[in-house]
Parts: sequence; structure tokens; C-alpha cells
Amino acid sequence: MKCLITDEVYEGIAEALKDELELTVTGGMPLSHEELLDRIGEYDILIMRVFPNIDRVILDAAKNLKMICVCAVGTNHIDMDYAKEKGILVRNATGLNANAVAELTITMMLNMSRDTIAADLDVKVHHNWDKYAFMGRELRGKTLGLLGFGQIGHRVAELAKAFQMDIVAFDPNLSPEHFEAAGVRGMSVEEILPIADFISIHVPLTPRTKHMFNRETISKMKDGAVLLNMSRGGIVCEEDMYEALQEGRIGGYAADVMEYEVDHPGVILDDSLRSPLFECENFLVTPHIGAETKDAARDIGVYIIKVVKEFLSIPQ
Repeated sequence: MKCLITDEVYEGIAEALKDELELTVTGGMPLSHEELLDRIGEYDILIMRVFPNIDRVILDAAKNLKMICVCAVGTNHIDMDYAKEKGILVRNATGLNANAVAELTITMMLNMSRDTIAADLDVKVHHNWDKYAFMGRELRGKTLGLLGFGQIGHRVAELAKAFQMDIVAFDPNLSPEHFEAAGVRGMSVEEILPIADFISIHVPLTPRTKHMFNRETISKMKDGAVLLNMSRGGIVCEEDMYEALQEGRIGGYAADVMEYEVDHPGVILDDSLRSPLFECENFLVTPHIGAETKDAARDIGVYIIKVVKEFLSIPQ
């Protein structure tokens, strides 16, 4: 069987499968839609991350494709219904980057609370040494609202407990008993908004969650509260968020994702990446690095090796 490995994935995958498959490893950047379309026809297995979109055009061109392995959690880049219709097995690495995303979430909360990025720039760029300019606040005793209580939300809660935070959570798929067993209070979004000092988003982007945070939602948040979007661009309406930050109606916004990503997937290395939010001092952004740790990549890679070998052991 032929296997195409694209994007920057754990190098141990190729090493572990080299004797069992005829491998092509592109390495580095993901292939574009056009590049993948041109190449996919000869391969039985595709190992990738989340770019490009695996739409009907790609799936129709994938005449021999039997399996797609996603070295990530999300599968919203794949037309799952059409893949199933064509008998293509899709496997993703659910939960294996949960700790990485959770740690970045806590990092964002700490940076926003202690203004560490601005303090660093003030010293290194402006050559100021002024501790009085950066009066922060502690996480201890603050209320953290988690929107989405899957594996990432659970892990954030575990870490936040070490900071003695009061944790409330919303997840429409879970029972009150589930929240109770995890040591958090289950609430509705409407109940969380006015009481949480920090709200962290861990829900998928769907038609229902698109612009879940908008002018109206933001207006219901507690004064001085900080919103964190660690999930997908588009859940927060950035135009409304910009207005809220400029008018001081929210304490801050930290994001690992932006709406720009929805239409411009992959790596952006030029000046086309722009947002009014970049003007806001109380906005902190990272380029979707939540899962970007060597540890998570290794754990995901080991899992992908396992599922591919299991697939190969099944009589074709």
C-alpha cells in the first residue's frame, strides 16, 4: 500500500511504518488543495493534520484512498459524510493534545493577569524598569467559566484548581452529575456570563456557535472579565470584540485563533494578516499553537502508528 504523509507530523510515524508501507513524506508545510488534488489518486492512506480541506473534489480524486489519519483532534476540514459514503475510514487523535491546549490556556490567563508581555516589551524595547506600571491580579479566588467540558475543559479545570480558582462550566451534552463528579458547578451560558472573571472557550465552530460571543453576549459579561478563545476563529465576533475592548467594556481578550483562519488556512507569512484587534493593548494572540508541543506531537504520533498498524492487520 502507498501512504502519503504531509505536514509537520511526528517523524517517528514514518520510521515506524517504513517497512510496511510505500511512503511519500512531504514534510514541513501542508500541501495546498491543488497539490493534494494532483497527488492523492495513487495513495491508499493519507496521514495529515488539518490542511487542506478534504472536500468532495479531493475525495473523488482519491481513487485508492482507504484511510485518512488526522494528527489532530478536529475533523471539520473533512467532508465526513462523503468520506463515509465512499468507504474511507477516518481516524483522529481525540484528547491527545488536551494537556498542551490546557497549559496554554493557563499561560494566557497568567499573562493577561500579570501583564507579562507588556512588561517584557517595556524593559527590552523601551528600556524602562518600572515595576509600578504593572499592577496585576492573581488567579486565586477568581471564577473561571469553561464553555465546553470535554477533555480539554477537564484538564483546564484540573490545572485551575491548583490556583484555587472557583470553576463553573457549561456543556449541553453532560449531566449535572458529570460536573459534580469533576468538582465543578454546571451552569448555563447565561448564568456564567455575569459571574466569571475569566471565560475560556472550548467548543467547536458550528452554525450554532458561530459568533457565539457578540455585542450582546459581551455586554452581559462581568466588568473587567477576560475572554479566552482557545478553540476556533469565528466563535467570537472580532468586530464586536474590538468595540468592547476600545470602550473598556471587557477586561481583555486572549485568543489562539482568529476569524482570518477560516478563509486563509495554513501559514501566513506576509502582511495580509491584519485585524483592528492588533491595535488593542489588552488583546493577546498566538498563532494557533495550542497543540504545538513536542510532547503532544509524540503522543499523537504513537496513536497514529497504532491505528495504521491495526488497519494493516485487517485483511483487505
